[in-house]
Amino acid sequence: MTSRHPGIHLGVIAITLALAYGIWYAYSVFLVALLQEFGWKRSVLAGAFSSFALVQGTLNPLLGVLCDRLRPAVLVGLGGLVLSLALFTDSLIQTPWHLYLSFGLLTAAGVALCGWVPAVVLAQRRYAHRLGLALGIISAGVGVGMVVVVPLCQWLIDLQGWRMAFRWLAATTLLWVVPAAIYLFRTDVAPASRRARTAAMAQRGPTLAAALRSPAFWLLLLAFFSGTYCSQTLHVHQVAFLVDHGISPMQAASVVGLVGFASIFGKIGGGWLSDRFQRERVYCGFVAVLVLSVAALYLVGITSSSWGVPAYAIMLGVGYSATAALTPAMMSDRFAGPRFGTLVGLGLLASAAGSASGPWVAGYLFDHRGSYAAALTIAIVIGSVACVCGWVLGRFRLCRAR
Repeated sequence: MTSRHPGIHLGVIAITLALAYGIWYAYSVFLVALLQEFGWKRSVLAGAFSSFALVQGTLNPLLGVLCDRLRPAVLVGLGGLVLSLALFTDSLIQTPWHLYLSFGLLTAAGVALCGWVPAVVLAQRRYAHRLGLALGIISAGVGVGMVVVVPLCQWLIDLQGWRMAFRWLAATTLLWVVPAAIYLFRTDVAPASRRARTAAMAQRGPTLAAALRSPAFWLLLLAFFSGTYCSQTLHVHQVAFLVDHGISPMQAASVVGLVGFASIFGKIGGGWLSDRFQRERVYCGFVAVLVLSVAALYLVGITSSSWGVPAYAIMLGVGYSATAALTPAMMSDRFAGPRFGTLVGLGLLASAAGSASGPWVAGYLFDHRGSYAAALTIAIVIGSVACVCGWVLGRFRLCRAR
């Protein structure tokens, strides 16, 4: 059965991502709660998120391969079960190794299973003619998660403590993601037979070996890595940074919500623009805003200006949108075909490496220097690399068009 209502189909995917990645971004408020209760070093707490990012990123190529062979909705349903169990075990944390095992491993696996790879493949198969907009809509769900889930987690932490907050998340995940996966399974397109896939591969789409020989593929991987290095440094440490500079934890969590709210418009608007103008140029423009947001946060720390905080949040929300919504679309522009799931999974592995290294480096530098200044400077440099990658990819496309 196929869906006659694409809005509902995309909406279900978007809400599922809102919950999964709301949990991802809520770690910034759980980090503050764990810091206050246990007094662990920030590099230890950031290292747990780095483990989380590495595990879910390492799983992405495997999930891409599975999506090329199975219905992605099966993975989403399994992810809902795993994530619900993992969130409950998060509520039992007592030592750093508990945090690394429960959040860094199990929660990461659950988010990966019901997260971005299955969602991208679902959208790419059904909405290839308006892929930028479709990816913008579903990735806007991540922004909704930041708007709703992150402040809600802070409210639950203030009301009942961080352990109960994890347990409420576990129950909500079970009640939404599993039924959503059933709906997506019933409305998805069944995977082609092995013979049909082989015939399709012969007609269109590069082989895996051909893609790996392409300079464009490696530029895309570098864009995946550098964009998320920059953005995740901010996402993980922004609440701690703002609290350090006199903002209450609840206000800081609300800033995260504003980032998510701005990202909704950034992702949908960026996706719409990328379907009408050269996608790489749109990407460069948004990443430039991301880099400027790092400088804006740095200035907030220096000036402690009240207007600077929402300005930073809006810039980050709009700018980081490109690292999620447009990079898979740029991958599809060049490598659509039977191996797309595998290739986008490799791209998201590079993205996970950036997600893991950026926050950990920032935590390490803070522990040794007592300041985020060096970490923010590095984020600006590496974010600029993502912009250069997008620009060079655009030149490749222009050359090919000639």
